[in-house]
Amino acid sequence: MTGDLECPGCGRAAPADERFCAACGMPLVRADADEVQDSARRRRARRIKPQYTQGELVKVARAQNQSEAELIEDLLLAHGIPSLLRPGVDVTYSLAAGARDVLVPESAAQAARETLAPHDSSARPA
Repeated sequence: MTGDLECPGCGRAAPADERFCAACGMPLVRADADEVQDSARRRRARRIKPQYTQGELVKVARAQNQSEAELIEDLLLAHGIPSLLRPGVDVTYSLAAGARDVLVPESAAQAARETLAPHDSSARPA
């Protein structure tokens, strides 16, 4: 079926409405994805720590533009934390312009905040 998902870790099939594997907690990928794209998704999914995949999505940061948001996303992924970028403001003339909210599952919120704290440009010395 089109839209079915599979776990890149254990290979288990999952319905299209699931986000994470019920058996091992890994983020699911499309079963019918293109091989190159599928391979990149699998590599990315393998970097995510299953303990950081539980709960509702919560906002942990706000980026000023798409580039900054992707930098934050990559920094979190380096620590095994999955994230999702959500446009904060719709800017019609440029898809890369405008603020982005960075969301993570509740189980990863504290780790994400700790990971991002040393990089917070708004932090002022005491």
